[in-house]
Amino acid sequence: MQNVSQDDEHARLVAAIPRHTREDGTVNSSTLAGELDIPRTTVQRRLASLSASGALGTKPVLPGFGIKTTSAQYRHGELVAESVKQGPLGEITEAVPKGFAIKGVSTLRDAHGRTIFEWTKTREEPNAVDLAEALKTAFVDYEPCAAVSVAPEGIFDDRLTLYPLSDMHLGMFAWKAETDINWDLKIAEKTIGDSMDKLISMSAPSELAVILGGGDQMHADNNSNETARSGNALQVDGRYQKVVGATCRLFVRITDLALTKHRNVIVRILQGNHDEHASIAIAYFLAAWYRNEPRVTVDLDPSLFWWFRFGQTFLGATHGHEAKPEQMASIMAHRRAEDWGKSKHRFCHTFHVHHASKRMTEGGGVITETHQAPIPQDAWHFGSGFLSGRSLCAIVYDKQTGEVARSRVVISN
Repeated sequence: MQNVSQDDEHARLVAAIPRHTREDGTVNSSTLAGELDIPRTTVQRRLASLSASGALGTKPVLPGFGIKTTSAQYRHGELVAESVKQGPLGEITEAVPKGFAIKGVSTLRDAHGRTIFEWTKTREEPNAVDLAEALKTAFVDYEPCAAVSVAPEGIFDDRLTLYPLSDMHLGMFAWKAETDINWDLKIAEKTIGDSMDKLISMSAPSELAVILGGGDQMHADNNSNETARSGNALQVDGRYQKVVGATCRLFVRITDLALTKHRNVIVRILQGNHDEHASIAIAYFLAAWYRNEPRVTVDLDPSLFWWFRFGQTFLGATHGHEAKPEQMASIMAHRRAEDWGKSKHRFCHTFHVHHASKRMTEGGGVITETHQAPIPQDAWHFGSGFLSGRSLCAIVYDKQTGEVARSRVVISN
């Protein structure tokens, strides 16, 4: 459009209006803007401005305006005066195109709050086929819950196999230059998983297996990478969400392996001082994962203690950051007096210290032991001179005679 004065632009606009006025009196601002070669929004603003100033006359209905109210005066039954109150009116919204749905309606108002025009925003409306394809794409990598499996043959009916998983600290990072060994999340998941494969293959098939997460399944309980209570800095490999996923994946692997050797499997995840919150999430994940598997029971007891009587054999466990190993016999006797009275063989397991020891003898009525961890030392423990081996074990208990067998896998890599 050539440079012209404002009066000339108004004149051209006024002259063109009749050619773009609809039957209902409204102006098609889109075609009008096309003829004048100016933006449609500019046309709409000028229509409202010219109409409001009277430049387009006063005859109802003015272009770009709509009737708000009407009034009439009569004398002796005859109409003597009539008035029409108008207001800026936006372009009439066209019908929503087929296959589209209304997304929203926007309104432009002037400084006095009057509506200048409105426009409707639409979006493509998906049909049933589109929705089916979208769902198919979303779940392409989804794995459902565990399928129902068949129990193995040749089971020892009066035996329980305990797999005490001590302080796995998944997510811990160690650098060989500082600790004589490299360790990270990927190495941990593979090393511990492969060791459990070997351990379970060595175990005799028994009626029941207990996979006991002894606490500190994870090294850090959040993305701050420090202990919750003391605020000690932790060397962590991987974001918190990534470590949670790897930990859940490892427990599924171990549980599935146990189902190949045992008729029924109980999973109990104890809380440690490194994973007070993550341990709860892991337990509930496993409960959901095995919801359709009748041979797996996930114990969701929130207590720091685990107790289980198997015939005349009575077992207990705690992580060890609160109650100490030397306290377990007294706690077991006082809190589980009925199970204590019905049992002849009593065993308690604690963790936390990362090394093996027997704290009490049969003379006290309970054999309490701590277990080696499967992980190497981090920089702090290595620098402090701590020494301990690395292993995983499986302990077989008989209903009548207590512990009858034990398997151990030593980890050196």
